[in-house]
Amino acid sequence: MPTYQATGLTGPEPTPTVSVKPVVLRRPQGDEDLHVRVSAPATGTGLPLVLFAHGFGSDLDGYTPLVDHWASHGFVVVQATHLDSKRLGLAADDPRRPRLWRYRVHDMQRILDELVTLESSVPGLVGRVDHSRAVAAGHSFGGQTAGILVGLRVKDPDTGAAEDLSDSRIMGSIQLATAGRGGDELTPFAHENLPWLRDQDFSHITAPGLVVAGDKDDLPLSTRGPAWTTDPYTLSRGNKSLLTVHGAEHFLGGISGYRAAETTDEDSDRVALVQQVTLAYLRHVTGIDHADWEKAQRVLADGHLLGRIESK
Repeated sequence: MPTYQATGLTGPEPTPTVSVKPVVLRRPQGDEDLHVRVSAPATGTGLPLVLFAHGFGSDLDGYTPLVDHWASHGFVVVQATHLDSKRLGLAADDPRRPRLWRYRVHDMQRILDELVTLESSVPGLVGRVDHSRAVAAGHSFGGQTAGILVGLRVKDPDTGAAEDLSDSRIMGSIQLATAGRGGDELTPFAHENLPWLRDQDFSHITAPGLVVAGDKDDLPLSTRGPAWTTDPYTLSRGNKSLLTVHGAEHFLGGISGYRAAETTDEDSDRVALVQQVTLAYLRHVTGIDHADWEKAQRVLADGHLLGRIESK
């Protein structure tokens, strides 16, 4: 695992980890089984959980710079391969495509239902996990998934309903480079191909959350430019923080993998910033320690070369 240079922030020393994949959760009604990866510290008790949802097309092997960092600092990280993954090769005319967003939420809720099974799949992990402290996190499409679990309302393109699919077992969220509101701000491509972005309502999100956005993340999905990905912060209720990563594009310097080909703005310092700030936030929101998060807020209040934190 590469070691990124410090960004003026510090944290606890890393510890060895263990990772098991795939743990197979059988799906009902003949759909594809859910393949899950569990990464955890080799030692420690009372370990909080992070449920991480990958971006569109990725899989349970992605985002190792974040997953490795969180697991080596005291968190059990659970990742699934969602139905939109390129690994599954879903046909373009598959009738499930308009509801891919909802299958993802079901996947995460299935993981929460099967935590005992997942815990027992990792040697030595039984009895060391605190099921009452779970945070949802995700990048891009996965950020929407995490948001729904804490109250984001998405209007179903088939039914027109915007149900509350939040889960009380999730205590907070981290949304990385995540889509903003829809409506007339969507490009024709997004409106046609990503119908789950047409109408999103962030106003019901009350759980604590950290939003991470790149100020050069100019996605071809919105006419608003990089500011679009700050909507999960600006349009939700209080107790939220926003980390703006200076110069970062959609993969925030390379969070999707150590040598990921899709990274267009590769920068180890940006990755280190995201690693350190997200870890500090996880430790803060789960009640482990508040000092690192408070320091991050001070260091990144204004004028830092790499980024800025604001809170409300």
